[in-house]
Parts: sequence; structure tokens; C-alpha cells
Amino acid sequence: MVIGALSGLIAVAMAAYASHGLAPERAALATTGASLQAWHALALLGAGMLAERRRGPLVHVAAGCFAVGSLAFCGGVYLRALTDTSLGLVTPLGGTVLLVGWGILAAAAALAPQK
Repeated sequence: MVIGALSGLIAVAMAAYASHGLAPERAALATTGASLQAWHALALLGAGMLAERRRGPLVHVAAGCFAVGSLAFCGGVYLRALTDTSLGLVTPLGGTVLLVGWGILAAAAALAPQK
């Protein structure tokens, strides 16, 4: 839950910086990263709430995927927007980890018994 809240904070800060401090083409890229980070901050918060209600490791694995995937994907997008530097395959692999996290979260919600 802490990581989700901090991720939301960073997403809002980056969106504000993008709208006020970046050239339009770089701002669009940074805004995309901030939007996806905000969604995954909410996913982390939801995973935390689900972990409080359900047993099993899957929800924790999903949350880990959201945290690592956000760092790799959004971090790569931010780096590109701010410095025009690419992390190569790190960014798309981060996106793939985010997708895996959603699948695992669905499985955790469907399969884990309630406490």
C-alpha cells in the first residue's frame, strides 16, 4: 500500500512537471508514463486491499509485478521524455510485467478463498 501511495504521488508530480516544464512532444510522452503509473498505483492499492481479505501468495506476486513493471516501464518512458535516452528492452519488458501482473491479480481474485 505504501508503494502504491508513493507511486501515485510520483505520477501526479510527473504529470504536473510534464504540463509545465517540458516541450509538447516530450510532455506527451511523460504524460503517457504518468497516466500508466497512476493506474498501476491504484492497482497496487487494490492489491493491498485484496491481500487483507484473501489468503495466498498470488496477490503479492501481482503487486510485485505492478511495482517492478511500473519502475521499468514508466521509468523508461520518463527517462526518454526527460533526456531522449532509451533503456532498450527494459521499457517493453516492464510493460510485459505489468500485463502479467494483471493476469495474476485476476487469478488471485478468482482462486483465493476468503479469510
